[in-house]
Amino acid sequence: MRKLETKTIVVASHNAGKIREIAELIAPFGFSAKSAAELKFEEPDETGTTFEENATIKALASARASGLPALSDDSGIVIDALDGAPGVYTANWAEREDGSRDFQMAMEKVENALQEKGADTPEKRSCRFVSVLCLAWPDGHTELFRGEVEGTVAWPPRGTAGFGYDPVFQPQGYETTFGEMTSDEKHGWKPGDKHALSHRARAFKIFVETCLEA
Repeated sequence: MRKLETKTIVVASHNAGKIREIAELIAPFGFSAKSAAELKFEEPDETGTTFEENATIKALASARASGLPALSDDSGIVIDALDGAPGVYTANWAEREDGSRDFQMAMEKVENALQEKGADTPEKRSCRFVSVLCLAWPDGHTELFRGEVEGTVAWPPRGTAGFGYDPVFQPQGYETTFGEMTSDEKHGWKPGDKHALSHRARAFKIFVETCLEA
């Protein structure tokens, strides 16, 4: 495992919600970070079939374009009753013909698909959020960190916090959705804590333990 020895990195993303969450997670470690969106890097084609492959594509593109280490996230919701869909195509389900993304539409697609499957009880609506972080260096070296959190698909959507599918994701053991939680509640983790709640915070915790701590 390669340690991250610089405090300057690129967040390899154009997703405002994702950039904000990663910025919140890295802030306690004193990172100076800019996003691929700020640097006006082109978004690479995500041609992978796994979260790991797509995270690597994004991180390497930003690392090579910037000459700095880059941290990416590829994440999505995996729904058992839909045979794992939308999975790596989570963002694609939100795409409109004009190229914009509408996650209300995406959540409705998920609900319609579940209704067609007769998934009308919490036991039939099990799912998990998956996040894979990739830290890439300009020389092509990469490190991968995967986090998952189990839950159920709630309906109707609840809460206006978070982004993406957060309003319909109810983590196991909680009465609220990610969309109803503050950032601190959703992440459930800060440096020094043993546990993390969100998929991204769990992946980030492994990243910290692997690349930042001695």
